[in-house]
Amino acid sequence: MLSPGKKRTHRAYIWAYAPTRYADVQGVVYDFQPSRAGEAARTFLADWRGKLACDDYGGYKAGFAAGITEIGCWAHVWRKFHELLERNDSPIAEQALACIGMLYEIERRGSELPSAERQRLRDTEARPVVEKLREWLTGQRSQLTNGTRTAKAIDYSLKRWAALVRYLDDGQLPIDNNWIENQIRPWALGRNNWLFAGSLRSGQRAANVMTLIQSAKINGLDPQAYLRDVLERLPTAKQSDLEALLPHKWSPPIKV
Repeated sequence: MLSPGKKRTHRAYIWAYAPTRYADVQGVVYDFQPSRAGEAARTFLADWRGKLACDDYGGYKAGFAAGITEIGCWAHVWRKFHELLERNDSPIAEQALACIGMLYEIERRGSELPSAERQRLRDTEARPVVEKLREWLTGQRSQLTNGTRTAKAIDYSLKRWAALVRYLDDGQLPIDNNWIENQIRPWALGRNNWLFAGSLRSGQRAANVMTLIQSAKINGLDPQAYLRDVLERLPTAKQSDLEALLPHKWSPPIKV
């Protein structure tokens, strides 16, 4: 982000928030912030006290203390063991990855089920895998020296276990936060062309526009057609008409 008048740039951040893929309303909201401090998330979420699927970034901790329920990310656990396996031939990492792979296979089979049936599938098939995995990891950890790569990978999992297993109790919850990470990708790809935001205000405007564009894509819309129609309607739209112009509710005008 440019700092007008200072002839320099400094790092700014995009925060992304979205419902899970199982929610009735689909979309994403981007929030442009001048820092990565946890205050950004606390300000955006305000009094919301739902279930938040996220990575282990410390900026969320105050929100959890205030009543937000943490949902752990199994993809991050998988990455820890995958990195370990890439560094050396680790039977422990290989076995852990195999078990996590079983959890993802169960998710694949339950992806199109109603949430109640998905939860039952998790309860009957995924829960036993999770319980055996925890017991096995605990046993392996007791035989390892503190500070080794394998010990750190196991500790990463066991310390977050309560949050990691919460998805088993609710068919509406995801097993990981990969969906929101995918929504950051357009920014990661685009910044090589954009280079910077001109100011905090311009970054916030960009976040608003990108919110509409990406939410249109998520809802299967042509973003160009969607924005063209919305911009044509806005000058004469009433306040009560605006909700119908949101990406998850918009429909193309009927031509006669």
